[in-house]
Amino acid sequence: MRLQNAGPGLLFVVTLLAGCASGPGSIYVPAGGAGGQSRPPAADSGESAAPAPQPEPRVSEPAAPEPAPRYQDESEALSPAARSLIRKADALLRAGDPQGAISQLERAQRISPRSAEVYFHLAQAYAAMQRYGAGEQFARKGLSLAGNDSGLQKQGWRLLADIRRASGNVAGADQAEARASAL
Repeated sequence: MRLQNAGPGLLFVVTLLAGCASGPGSIYVPAGGAGGQSRPPAADSGESAAPAPQPEPRVSEPAAPEPAPRYQDESEALSPAARSLIRKADALLRAGDPQGAISQLERAQRISPRSAEVYFHLAQAYAAMQRYGAGEQFARKGLSLAGNDSGLQKQGWRLLADIRRASGNVAGADQAEARASAL
């Protein structure tokens, strides 16, 4: 590369990069240093630097125990806006427009992302489009958010059974029905 005709900006970059190259006076010292001891690098003049005093090891207080993870006991309540979007989605499903229903339900999901009801309605809309895999996933997500609400859990397991049966998974549908009946 010819630097004779290079502008001042390129010369600055080349000079900067050259200064970063490792050499005998490099500031890089591997962990533990040579022989397992950490020491500062020698100055470029050839003189040895005196070893830096080692700080006293600090005794730290024991850390507080990490809090246990929290699980959702109850499904998040639907906001009025999300409930209105679900009503619109239900009307669109009845009118035979599952894609329009999904659009409304995705908006409701952004408003109430921890509500099991939203996910159950999404599962129904995807099942109406014969996208059973997505429907099952949304039903399972809704079940995970249902908490200890046995009525909501029962609704989710029955929905999952219907989706599995529609997809041809009879054994999986029977298992989901059994879970719903046990609640």
